[in-house]
Amino acid sequence: MIDRDWLKARRDTPWREALRRSMKNRERIAIPRVKMPELDALRRSRSYEEVNLGLTAEQAQTEASRCLDCPDPSCMAGCPVEINIPEFIKNIERGDLPEAARVLKQTSALPAVCGRVCPQEKQCESLCIHLKMKSDPVAIGYLERFAADCERTAGNLSIPACAPANGRRIAVVGSGPAGLSFAGDMARFGYAVTVYEALHEIGGVLKYGIPEFRLPNDIVDIEIDILKQMGVRFVKNCVVGKTISYEDLHAEGYRGIFVASGAGLPNFMNLPGENLAGVLSSNEYLTRVNLMGASRAETDTPVLFGRRVAVIGGGNTAMDSVRTARRLGAEKAMIVYRRSEEEMPARIEEVRHAREEGIVFLNLHSPVEYIGDEKGRVKQMVLQQMALGEPDVSGRRRPVGIPGATETVDVDMVIVAIGVSPNPLVPSAFKGLNIDRRGTVIVNRETMQTDLPDVYAGGDIVRGGATVILAMGDGRKAAAAMNVINDER
Repeated sequence: MIDRDWLKARRDTPWREALRRSMKNRERIAIPRVKMPELDALRRSRSYEEVNLGLTAEQAQTEASRCLDCPDPSCMAGCPVEINIPEFIKNIERGDLPEAARVLKQTSALPAVCGRVCPQEKQCESLCIHLKMKSDPVAIGYLERFAADCERTAGNLSIPACAPANGRRIAVVGSGPAGLSFAGDMARFGYAVTVYEALHEIGGVLKYGIPEFRLPNDIVDIEIDILKQMGVRFVKNCVVGKTISYEDLHAEGYRGIFVASGAGLPNFMNLPGENLAGVLSSNEYLTRVNLMGASRAETDTPVLFGRRVAVIGGGNTAMDSVRTARRLGAEKAMIVYRRSEEEMPARIEEVRHAREEGIVFLNLHSPVEYIGDEKGRVKQMVLQQMALGEPDVSGRRRPVGIPGATETVDVDMVIVAIGVSPNPLVPSAFKGLNIDRRGTVIVNRETMQTDLPDVYAGGDIVRGGATVILAMGDGRKAAAAMNVINDER
């Protein structure tokens, strides 16, 4: 919960009052929003270099001066981890970049990550007061990335202060954004935190799910290293529910457990031909490429390099998959999506980047069959043409097939990216943990506590698939609630 009195006291500090007086609001509103420098589309379509290049110091300071430092900052209501957005931005405006980074780290364990992959346009920026004045919102995400990157490149990373050790041990299942956010907050509260990760790399979906052209691994590693310096311990190659049980964690003296094991079970459409060679899930494809080096000739876990690749879906994972296929040499890489582009859940920026990189969009199409060759490999897909009908429960217009309107398209690889379901291992291994029909863990949404009093959960295992920042918000909420319960004991 945002403390309004504390926010007002911070806003009333002399340096912020002086900044507000230095420029009239109408002058700030008149400044055009900055444009993020980007790698050339032709070069990046065959490269894993990061696409967005970051703001220059001059661009960042100019953009920061657009912020009106509102008395009641509506942008903060759109931030799941409640970053003090005006304060970090005003520190950029006055040129105190280390302090801007410290403000970010007061509530966010992963500022350099969030500045790159969070959908700010649907969250904090969507509530910016500039929009009410028919002006573009302040580029909060760009500025968050800028502050975090400046601290890193300066080589003077600040470590958030932690309370004295209280002797209580806490276990975290999964090292994705929910688990990392929870671990950071519990370390601040003075707990001894151990994070158990099933894979051989720390970071969860940040490593296996998001390609380096969007989120470089070294950025994730630096954020994780800060948590290590805060005292968080990480155990890799450990599958909670198999390698170590719920009972084992109790026996080792853990006072609480936070389940953040994600949603790693891919969904398919049960279509004819879906079992053909060359048809695979986005989870498998991205994990092999991002985490296991499948694009290298010498790898032990190679992946098919398709020439004509179709990705089924319209979310960020679909964009990541199709842009990865393009970088791995696909001559034609296609998005097949059953709704229109306006209905796509992917970030607008990711759709634009994909189009610039030569991705073909087959909107208002849905696969109904895959056809194989004599060797059992996919060679074609049959697509049903769609039209938009009445809105469904999501508020988007429901796609309806046009009778008799189908077309057959040549493909040699199909990647299915239509969503994921929660990992069933932990719910099945923790007796008494209630789940719903989708397999998601049922929690009290105010505290993230499950029906097992010492077990809390958050992220995709609860939401069934969501953004990095929403998962981080769950982690923070669970940490605050678990800390209160432990204090009461």
